[in-house]
Amino acid sequence: MTIKAILTDIEGTTTDIAFVHRVLFPYAHERLADYLRTHASDSVVQDILAQARGELGQPDADLETLIAAFRHWIEQDLKITPLKALQGLIWMHGYEQGDFKGHLYEDAHRLLQQWHADGIALHVFSSGSVKAQQLIFGYSDYGDLRPLFSGYFDTTTGPKREAHSYQAIVERIGCAADEVLFLSDIEQELDAARSAGLRTCLVARAEQPAAPQHAVVSRFDDISL
Repeated sequence: MTIKAILTDIEGTTTDIAFVHRVLFPYAHERLADYLRTHASDSVVQDILAQARGELGQPDADLETLIAAFRHWIEQDLKITPLKALQGLIWMHGYEQGDFKGHLYEDAHRLLQQWHADGIALHVFSSGSVKAQQLIFGYSDYGDLRPLFSGYFDTTTGPKREAHSYQAIVERIGCAADEVLFLSDIEQELDAARSAGLRTCLVARAEQPAAPQHAVVSRFDDISL
């Protein structure tokens, strides 16, 4: 069966985990209090705060309570939708100010370019918000790579370790599940994708898994379509 679309994770797959954990997360953690106090009246921020109150089960939580909650969620590396949305807003400021650029592995950049040129539709599925995904590729070390991608999916589609999320993505992509290849460094995500009928490949850039249940590569160059 021909691969018509590739769905890729970001952190640990196209992008060094260290960039996310040593650059992006600390940047948002340091600036979120000032950002929220300054922008609390913005409609997009108000929506994020309302979602955060829902996550906490505290509909009347004040701003300082929410700031503490966001900080806790960052420290615990929790995949919570309002947190990801807030981080995306803060990171946008950092990218626009030139505080950092989005890291991309050289082999990922080269093969994404090649696959796009070959007519394969490229999509992203990450726990980071769609905004954050577009920023990391839009302000990458290799320039604006957003034109390479046909679609972006985040946790508003569903959890990354549940098959129904991938079923929903395949419906949006518009081809058969076994014509879509999912790339990730997390086996549980690949398990869920395979349960939904997608082809899968584990991108293990560091330590190789002892008993992999999926095709394994250490670089995009080794991915066989």
